[in-house]
Amino acid sequence: MSVFTSMPVRHYRGVAYWVVTVLVAAELGVGGIWDIVRIPYVRDLVVNLGYPTYFLVLLGVWKILAAVTLLAPRTGLGKEWAYAGAFFVYTGAIVSHVTTGYERGEVTVLLGLTALTIASWALRPPDRRLARLLVHGRS
Repeated sequence: MSVFTSMPVRHYRGVAYWVVTVLVAAELGVGGIWDIVRIPYVRDLVVNLGYPTYFLVLLGVWKILAAVTLLAPRTGLGKEWAYAGAFFVYTGAIVSHVTTGYERGEVTVLLGLTALTIASWALRPPDRRLARLLVHGRS
């Protein structure tokens, strides 16, 4: 009997959740810092997509807050907002790249980040889901 057949499926699901969630949170956190600092690559990208550079500070702050919220315990409603915000950031960036034609190669990366965000949301354990938290009186 192998070690893989003796472990419950929920264990694999929990490991998958944390791996995917840490990846999403890391991208949001590092991306948020890059946005706030306005590193040249990010600044040039945003300007070429037609957005003002001050937009980076706004996005950066929200990305960092989302990263922290996704990793923090007992923030059910905050997690829902963080997942929604990440989804809006990534899909909005996809639309921006496709409609402007600028750096279309980024679309593949953004699709991957969108998929990771959806996977993290879908793999959440019961104690990190909003419905369960509301039933038990916590949000």
